[in-house]
This record gives sequence, structure tokens and C-alpha cells, in this order.
Amino acid sequence: MASTQDDGDKPKSKRLFVNQVDQFQGKNLSKYLSRCVVGASLEEPEEEDDAKSTDSFIPPPKEGCYEIVGTTKEKGPNVQKPDYVKELVNFDNKDQLYEFLVECDVIVYDITEDPDQIDEAVWAVSELHSDLEKIEKPKMFILISSVMTWAKSKPLDPDDPEIPFTEDDYRRRKPHPNFKEHISAEKTVIKLGKTNKSKLVTYVVASGLTYGAEEQIFHYLFKSAWHNAPELLCFGNGQNVVPTIHIKDLAAVIQNIADSRPKVRYLIAKDDSNSTLEEIVKSVSGSLGTDKVKNITKEEALLNKEIEQNDFDMLLVNLRMDAVNVKENMRISWVSEAGMVENIQAIIKEYKDTRNLHPLRVCVLGPPASGKSTVVKQLCEHYKLHHIKIKDVIDQAIDDLTTTSRRADSEDQEEDEGKAQDAQELLDSINEGKENNNGRIEDTYVLKFFRDKLLSMPCQNQGFILDGFPKTMEQAKELFASEDDEEPEESAKPTNYNRLIMPDHVISLKANDEFLKHRVMNLPESEVVNTHNTEEGLVRRLEAYRNANTEEETVLNYFDELEIHPEDIDVVKDSSHMMKDTVEKIKKIIGKARNYGPTPEELEQMKKLEEEERQKKEAEQKQEKERKELEEAQERKKRQEEWTQRLNEVKREEYELLEAQSIPLRNYLMKHVMPTLTQGLIECCKTRPDDAIDFLAEYLFQQNPQVD
Repeated sequence: MASTQDDGDKPKSKRLFVNQVDQFQGKNLSKYLSRCVVGASLEEPEEEDDAKSTDSFIPPPKEGCYEIVGTTKEKGPNVQKPDYVKELVNFDNKDQLYEFLVECDVIVYDITEDPDQIDEAVWAVSELHSDLEKIEKPKMFILISSVMTWAKSKPLDPDDPEIPFTEDDYRRRKPHPNFKEHISAEKTVIKLGKTNKSKLVTYVVASGLTYGAEEQIFHYLFKSAWHNAPELLCFGNGQNVVPTIHIKDLAAVIQNIADSRPKVRYLIAKDDSNSTLEEIVKSVSGSLGTDKVKNITKEEALLNKEIEQNDFDMLLVNLRMDAVNVKENMRISWVSEAGMVENIQAIIKEYKDTRNLHPLRVCVLGPPASGKSTVVKQLCEHYKLHHIKIKDVIDQAIDDLTTTSRRADSEDQEEDEGKAQDAQELLDSINEGKENNNGRIEDTYVLKFFRDKLLSMPCQNQGFILDGFPKTMEQAKELFASEDDEEPEESAKPTNYNRLIMPDHVISLKANDEFLKHRVMNLPESEVVNTHNTEEGLVRRLEAYRNANTEEETVLNYFDELEIHPEDIDVVKDSSHMMKDTVEKIKKIIGKARNYGPTPEELEQMKKLEEEERQKKEAEQKQEKERKELEEAQERKKRQEEWTQRLNEVKREEYELLEAQSIPLRNYLMKHVMPTLTQGLIECCKTRPDDAIDFLAEYLFQQNPQVD
């Protein structure tokens, strides 16, 4: 440890380069290594709690940890630097990238996830090798390759094909045809590390198929199981042995190499398991899905959009390997040493934690006709949860029991016969109870049906919303009671309940009887026929509800005592269509969804609906614009007509005024001017003077009575 300290005081950190820190391999390797103190693997590992195996707990980095420098697959100015990365490399050309590489103590290149990184990795180690004379600080180059470079290797003993390959056999390895570039890169890295080991030491790690965290190559299995696929697909006969390793255990191998500089330059990194593909698929299906597996041909498998060619090749690999050097010479606090199948529950928990796929459990209660089903239906569609209604649960349970009871006639297997007999006995008990209870199924059986439904894998994966159940405190206590084998005194404690089915949120819809009666009276006839929503039926149900939920004793008090405080919402004030306002209030209480979000098909449908809505809006806007333009044109025409009419009226009035004003002048002219003028014109015609105008003027002047 002395070599990792500065003057014996503080641990000295090292710069460690990792490619593509935004992808599964690079991200999880960087997260792990950024919390590792340089040289820590040389000491006895400290005991850590279970939080180490998940991403839900990330301890703060200590002094002297590896400082991660990395590239990203996504390029551009909007790429954000992850918290676990000290410095993000943005480069336009390889010369700029090399400036960062030469400043790092350890360079880690993973070529298992993105084949395009092979050329870059070979270029990087070649550049470092060509600059050995200029390099002052020693460099370590670690290439993470794939066990697929061993895929076509001949068995060590043809008579005993189960003998595992070890690192000592690496010269005999033969690659899968699609992984020839990988083995070429491995050979180049090993070769260039032999020139000057004091300045450049190189390692190749043949990694098994990685699992853990959010999952990558096995993600199609986890996702299908979580989405309640009827069957998980297993490619081929599933008998091929798949070498695997948890991504954090792979990171621990890299840590050990960086700390200890082992003498062996080629290492195999895998866990102790030799699980077949079928065993892996069955373990995921049994712990996360329906426990059903379907074998499909390789040709059918290639049609699966979830699987790429490289991943398909790796899933069909058949290799028995033993990581001798890792087990014997490295100090690793294994997350999953026994393998995927043995640790499937912890791996599923890690998968759910990393992707935030925890079930969302809600209970919506309220009086009859308060709109519970209307609200719950919309919430289930938004959050992709299971709508748990009393009638549906009972009907499905009875159908399942009936189906199971009939298997005794068609199958001879003892196990199925036993189940069939048990189902028939339960059906007989239910029917007998109905006869003694006015045709109603006893609460004991209803609560059993509900408990089985809530503990079913779909409800445990996505979650559920209880619609109006439980109705009483007694039902709530029995439904949510813990199933652990505890003392009676322990089980009676308020805090003792089944956490797998207890709601996270309880919503109580509030409304007075008058409002509810008025709502039912206004329902269409079609919604009332053959339902309880008649006036008489509502009064009866309201009375039963109020009697079961008094101020002193109500089912809401049960949740209150458990510190799950119900949220009251007054639906009387909600006048929106389909109670949208109430739904929005509940969404704010529940928060964000915990799922994968919309599927590609749903996104396409949403895009289509948005496009239709946009076109509809544009059509409405166009129609509104045309309507306004037409109205404006009509208004302009109307104003023009009014203006023309008023102008004509003004002209007419002006004409009439002028006519009226001209009468005295005309009369004067006719009496005093026109006779003299007429006589003057006659004289002018008789005389025919040279200047007729002058003659006429002189004549008028002489004949003017006002002139002497």
C-alpha cells in the first residue's frame, strides 16, 4: 500500500481512462472504479452490507480513488458529464483523444459492446507503443474482450468435453466467425505489451456475458418477464453452457489488475457457474414471470427485434471455462460468485432498483356512485397498473378453480390430480357457503382471492389499484395481514402487515348523500339497467357504507394507524368531464410512473393521435379564419352599401337644396335679364357687327334701366 500513498499521508489517486462511459459496460465499470481506492485490492477486503450489490446506495468516493476519464458514444454539446466521471473527453480527431490518453495511468478499452471500438482500441495501444521513448510515467492498457474469441475452440479432450478451458489454453483459442476482429485486437495488445514492460504493460480480459445492474444482453429476458409475457423465449434447445459474470465482479477484476499488475497477461473473467441458457431463462421466468419457457428455433430467434446479431451469437455460445487466475490470485468481494441462477433474486432486485421498476400500489375508497371506477380506470391507463375490482377478482378466481378442477379428467399426472381435487373441494365449500349466505360468497374466500391476486406476479411487477376494497377495517386487517410465521402477539401489532401488497397511497373520495343521489338520478337509462345504480339500490348501498364507516370506526383508520395517511378528495366540486380534475389531483399525489414508459407502438399511436389533433386544430383554425374573413367581407360590403346609400342621400339633399335656392335667381333672370338679352341677340343678328360680343355688351349696357 506504500506505493499508493504520498509521503505516507494520503492515498494517491490515479487517472483511469474508460471508453464509452454512457453505455452499459463503460458506465458500470466507471461507477465501480470511481469508488475504489487505489491499491485497496491489495489488502483484505472490508465487510460491506448488501447495499453494495445495488445502485440504490452509492457511497461517497474516498480520497485516493481512481479518477475516471472517459469518452461517450453520444456526441455533441448537449452530452452531460456523469457524476462518476472526473473528466469527459470531447474530441474531433484522434490526436486530441491521444492527448488525454497519454495523461492517464490506466487505459481500459471495452470492445464487447460496440464492435466499432475495436479499431480505436488498437489505434490507442499502437500510439502508446510508438511513443514509448517519450512516455515518462508507466502506462497500463487493459483490453476487455469477449469469450467469443474461444467459441470455436476444440475440446481439450474429445472424450471428455466437460473439461474447462483456462488461461493457459489461450493460444489454442479459436474465435466465432463474427469475432475475428476481436481476437486480432487481443493478439495486437498482447504483442505490444512485450516490448518495454516498465513503460507499457498490457492485459487482455476475456469476459463472460455480463449481467446485473439494468441488464444488457439478458435484458430482453428481464423485460419480457416483467411485462408478464406468457412465455420466455429460449433459443435453440437451450443446453449450451453460457459463461457469465456480474458486471461489478468484472469491474473488481479490472481493479485488481490495475492495483497488482499480475504476471499473467491474458485472463478469463467469469463466475463459478456453468449454467445452460435454458437454466438461465427458467430462473428469470420463475422468479419474475409466468414460470413458462418456450424453445424456438434459431431462425425464429433472428426475427426477434429485441436481439442483435452479436448478442444472438453470444447467447448461443457453448463454453466451459475456469477463471483460475481470478479465483486464486485476486481479492474480490464477489457480488455473484455462484452465478446468475443461484443469485437470481438479488439480481432481479438490482434490476428493479436500477430501472426504478418497483410496483406502484394504490387503494381508492369512497361511497357508492362517488366515481371510484371512473377514476381508477384512467389512473390504471396512465400508470399501466392492474385494475382490481371485486367482481373481476371473484369471477377470475372461480374460473381458474373450475379450469383446474377439470384437469383431473384429462391428465393422469398425480400433481395435477391433487391440484384438481383441492380446487374442486374449494369450489364445493364456496357453493355451500353461498347457499347459507343468500348467494353471497363468504368474506374468507373473497379475501383469499384478493390476496392471491395481489401476490400474483403481474401485480408484484407493475402494481395495482384497489377499486373500493377493502370495505371494512376487519377486511383490511385480514387482507393485509403478514404471512410470516410469527407469534400471535407479534401478528397483532399494528405495524405487522404484508409489505408486498400494502398500498403506498390511499385515496378517499368524499361526497354527501344528496350529491350522490342526484348523480345517480341523472345517469342515462342504459347505465342504470341491471346495475345497483337505481335509486333504491343506491339508498341501500349508501346505508351499508355509512354504517360500516362511522367516525369512530372506518377502514381509513386502519391505514392511518400504519402511518399511511389517506388523502381526502371532495368530488362534489369536480364538474369536469370524466372527473379529470380528480384524476389530476391523484396523479400529483402518486407522482411519476415506475415503468418502461410508452412502448414503440404506443409512441406511434401517441404520435398519430397528436398528428390527428394537430390536423384537427389546424382545420378548426382554418375554418375559424375563413369564417372571420367571410364575416369581415360581409361587414365591409354592408358598410360599403350603407356608405353609398348615405352618399346618394347627401347628393340628393344637396341637389334639392340647390334647386330650391336657384328658383328666385331664375325668376329674376326671366323677368329682368332674359327679355333684354333676347332683344340684344335679335339686334345683333340684324346688324351683324364685326365684334358680336362687344356689340351685345354695349347693347345691354345701354338698355340697363339703372343707367342714364
